[in-house]
Amino acid sequence: MKLILKSLNYLLFNRAQFCDCLVKYFLGFLPDKLYLSLRYRILMGKWINWKQPKLYQEKLQWLKVYNRQKRYTEMVDKITAKDYAARIIGEKYIIPTLGVWDDFDEIDFEKLPNQFVLKTNNGGGNMGVIVCKNKSLLNKERAKKKLRLSLKGSIYKMYREWPYKDVKPKIFAEAYMEDDSEFNKGGLADYKFTCFNGEADNVMVCCERQTGETKFYFFDQAWNLLPLNKRGKETSPNFKLPKPDCMDEMFEIAGKLSEGIPFLRVDLYYINGRPYFGETTFFPASGFDPNILQETELLFGEKIVLPNK
Repeated sequence: MKLILKSLNYLLFNRAQFCDCLVKYFLGFLPDKLYLSLRYRILMGKWINWKQPKLYQEKLQWLKVYNRQKRYTEMVDKITAKDYAARIIGEKYIIPTLGVWDDFDEIDFEKLPNQFVLKTNNGGGNMGVIVCKNKSLLNKERAKKKLRLSLKGSIYKMYREWPYKDVKPKIFAEAYMEDDSEFNKGGLADYKFTCFNGEADNVMVCCERQTGETKFYFFDQAWNLLPLNKRGKETSPNFKLPKPDCMDEMFEIAGKLSEGIPFLRVDLYYINGRPYFGETTFFPASGFDPNILQETELLFGEKIVLPNK
């Protein structure tokens, strides 16, 4: 009851979030363009120019509606995406899958190793991820609740990301991976490459996730720090971050996976000196990221060449 009252109180004093919730939960029947137009106006403070979009996140909304290819569904499904990536860059970059199930109760934990990662194939972010470092200590009831909640979610319904529309929700397990370098301190650094039609333009480094305070830094291929979002602009000019030895190879991998696609973010891991495929994302933050600078909106907007409808 306290949580409900706290949530209501938050919404009442945050009008944008309140209005956005009304659209999400009560106006889901609206056509994609109208639904996205309303949410974009509420969250970003402006209307989408559907005829001549110029801004980065404005173009992401346009791509949701007008750029739909069958392979995109294979690319966002976290299970089939591995097969897709393997065909293009090779099996050596793929983290092994240990099992696939329709429901949590189907998992035979006796057959899994002591360390593994459980994920849902239809979710975004960490909503459907369980990292198990010791099987005997795994809280299965908590894991079941989290994964089942993720299975019920629909990125298509909430954000109209069309590639997710026909993804059949499943749970899968993959090998537990850990980087032993001092930089990652036993965790994993996530390298997210911004790509425009086969060209990897920059990389966002996500590190220190295990501390609960994830940090984000943007770099170009020459490893120059780029102030592309509000948080990135706060970084000290003397800030330095180690460049992985295989960064050029990672830029090349990201470029190959994004060929023929107007915009794609390719997520890779760097683990003990080797790159590994993570996932592909067509619409980062679903095109509603308030941390993107206006300069970046214009810069990325110019780089995205929209195809014919």
